[in-house]
Amino acid sequence: MGRIVLEQVAKRFGDVEVIPPLDLTIEDGEFTVFVGPSGCGKSTLLRLIAGLEDVTAGSIQIDGAEATGVPPAKRGLAMVFQSYALYPHMTVRKNIAFPLRMAKLDRQEQDRRVEQAAAVLNLTDYLDRRPGQLSGGQRQRVAIGRAIVREPAAFLFDEPLSNLDAALRVGMRLEISELHKRLETTMIYVTHDQVEAMTMADKIVVLRAGHIEQVGSPLELYREPRNLFVAGFIGSPKMNFIEGTEAAKHKAHTIGIRPEHIAVSESKGSWSGVVGVSEHLGSDTFFHIHDTGLAETITVRADGEVGFRHGDKIHMSPRTDVIHKFNESGLRIP
Repeated sequence: MGRIVLEQVAKRFGDVEVIPPLDLTIEDGEFTVFVGPSGCGKSTLLRLIAGLEDVTAGSIQIDGAEATGVPPAKRGLAMVFQSYALYPHMTVRKNIAFPLRMAKLDRQEQDRRVEQAAAVLNLTDYLDRRPGQLSGGQRQRVAIGRAIVREPAAFLFDEPLSNLDAALRVGMRLEISELHKRLETTMIYVTHDQVEAMTMADKIVVLRAGHIEQVGSPLELYREPRNLFVAGFIGSPKMNFIEGTEAAKHKAHTIGIRPEHIAVSESKGSWSGVVGVSEHLGSDTFFHIHDTGLAETITVRADGEVGFRHGDKIHMSPRTDVIHKFNESGLRIP
């Protein structure tokens, strides 16, 4: 079991309120991602759940039991940090088993849990190596293994992939998602990378300045962002925003259109502009269009075979059925 409920949880450091009172429920077995820009409070919120920070006000319940004043070690949670924090003089086996030795479990049970975790994480062949003999991805798997053996009610991940290169990030992202499917245990994952959030989460919590801007599935946030902040944060490349006359046509203060929802042509389209920088990614090309009379830059995501060059005149046709409308306060208009 791993249902976590936050009721009016708040955190202040002196006179600075970093987490205004908020409510949040994370269901048992759910993969929930906290996402937002640097300084939005996502790691602080995770540390409040873990018990590494004391709440200023409010209540945290884990599986129906009050956990607000309970020490971290007794909350039944396991945390994986950005830093691997492995003991360099210990083998992989001893690193994974360390929390079990601290809990004074018998040797047979320690061995059983370590072997089981190693099998799940493809570390069986590395159990007798030391961390210095492993790649970054393997070290992160050892850190995750150390959490798995505790058999926690929930796993808490604090930007665990930030120290890895791009290829390893993708691989570890898939491994953590697969691990969640196998263990069916609650996971809370903090990241500033919205691609990680979109690809891994059952539920995304978008944070800004300690406030929850929106909670929902990846597709809910992509299709129906509650406000301009969420609309601009979720999606890559980010949504285009247009004000003025074009927005007024749709009875909105601001309209948004995603780059993938704009078709391009040499000869026809309701919008036009001049191609600036083009980013060729093979399967896709991102065109950054200037001189549109709509916004400083309009970004278009096109098929990788589309062959416009810098300085070319380009015509654009937005899909009207997926235009997002926002009022003067930046809130979504249904």
